[in-house]
Amino acid sequence: MNEPLVSIITPVYNAERFLEDTIKSVQKQSYKNWELVLVDDCSKDSSSEIIEKFRNSDDRIRYIKLEKNSGAAISRNTGIKNANGRFIAFVDSDDLWEETKLEKQIEYMLRENIGFSFTSYRYMRENGEKTNKVAKAPKKIDYEGLLKNTIIGCSTVVLDRKIIGDFEMPLVKRGQDTATWLKILRTEKYAYGIEEPLVNYRIVGNSLSSNKIKALKRTWNTYRNVEGLGLFKSMYVFCFYVVNAIRKRL
Repeated sequence: MNEPLVSIITPVYNAERFLEDTIKSVQKQSYKNWELVLVDDCSKDSSSEIIEKFRNSDDRIRYIKLEKNSGAAISRNTGIKNANGRFIAFVDSDDLWEETKLEKQIEYMLRENIGFSFTSYRYMRENGEKTNKVAKAPKKIDYEGLLKNTIIGCSTVVLDRKIIGDFEMPLVKRGQDTATWLKILRTEKYAYGIEEPLVNYRIVGNSLSSNKIKALKRTWNTYRNVEGLGLFKSMYVFCFYVVNAIRKRL
């Protein structure tokens, strides 16, 4: 079977600590027909040198440098606009993929004619040590379900543009990934989950996602200002979100 091209989008900002390991986890994929689009959001560390090193030895790696610091949403959208692949995947610059991640996910999507899939993911300590905690993907989730449970990890997602069409992320500072999945699920009935944890999600002490208060504010902003939900509907789904967030961490 001919392998369709997968474009992997990675926003990069001051990612020198973990970027090399992330790139290597992509290079180790058993699925070989991919391009890695690294979008440098004006990093001030050695991220650009790391990217150049890998690009010089692997022509599947592409480097785009933004002219000014613009945030993750514009970085990801720039990568999407420059992507050549039928499939769009995402991996953040501090996360790691299991070697069979793309192979299993693309095979599943092609076999079942699925436009939107995601996987379970395992929590990983800052030093790269895997934990026993796994955020388990449901078999499928719809728009209302995702409002109540932001279970879809950005680094787990693959989208088939042949099915869902072109898309871009809303220009919000935080939570643009969840806002994107919600937008897609307005037209796609379901996103389909793979139970196996094929992504290792790094918990970094000072990362946006590790700050629980910011996560709560981010989700509330998504409900009210991105999805335009009324106050009572927002309060209703927010309660479910909090309970599910606690369960996910236990």
